[in-house]
Amino acid sequence: MRSLSTSPQLKQPIPKFPVPLKLVALGDSLVYGYGDPEGGGWVERLRRQWMYPDNAGHILYNLGVRGDTVKQVARRLESEFRYRGELRHRVPDRIILSVGVNDSARLGRLDGRCFTPFTDFQIQLAELLDRAIELCPVLFVGMVPVNEDAMPFLDAFYYNHGDQHLYNEATRLACHKRQIPYLDLFDLWQQRGKSWCNLQLGADGLHPNSQGYQSLLMDICSWQPIQTLMQSKH
Repeated sequence: MRSLSTSPQLKQPIPKFPVPLKLVALGDSLVYGYGDPEGGGWVERLRRQWMYPDNAGHILYNLGVRGDTVKQVARRLESEFRYRGELRHRVPDRIILSVGVNDSARLGRLDGRCFTPFTDFQIQLAELLDRAIELCPVLFVGMVPVNEDAMPFLDAFYYNHGDQHLYNEATRLACHKRQIPYLDLFDLWQQRGKSWCNLQLGADGLHPNSQGYQSLLMDICSWQPIQTLMQSKH
């Protein structure tokens, strides 16, 4: 009798159709798509792009919540992740994170305290990233620059480029340390000039308008990690 050790290895069946990856996008209003009545935001625009029957892409869940901070995203990270596998014992293949701008807001006045003090932000961000990479590979989409001239937001929150730069850079470095791909939209958009940036934003100065979300989609789809995903299937 032939021993098991010398038996030919059983081949796994090849699926008739490619199996799409399952992605979850977690974050704040930039993920939710607030301010884009036409397309529903960059996540929704990408989701629709992947739904064409003749060119079906991956499965993408929008788990953005307006006003969320890093701490709030961390609080719901694992429960949101565990319930998006679709099939029993399956979990998503990728997490896309996008959060941090709400942490940088100053409360009540231009020189008020930040919503999340910077040192607390660094600690909370590190905890979020460490927990996320234990679940699956992670991508991070950074914040976009606000229109400072339109502040305050809701007569209470003062966003500014100086604080945004600080929190954005801390996020970039934390992702780099963990080898998490990071799309630095704050720097990318600022390179295009103040006038261009402000045209991408709605009247509140904080959220992109429909044109801005289309610009976001183009930037994200041009990003190498997303291009790689778009070319891959299970």
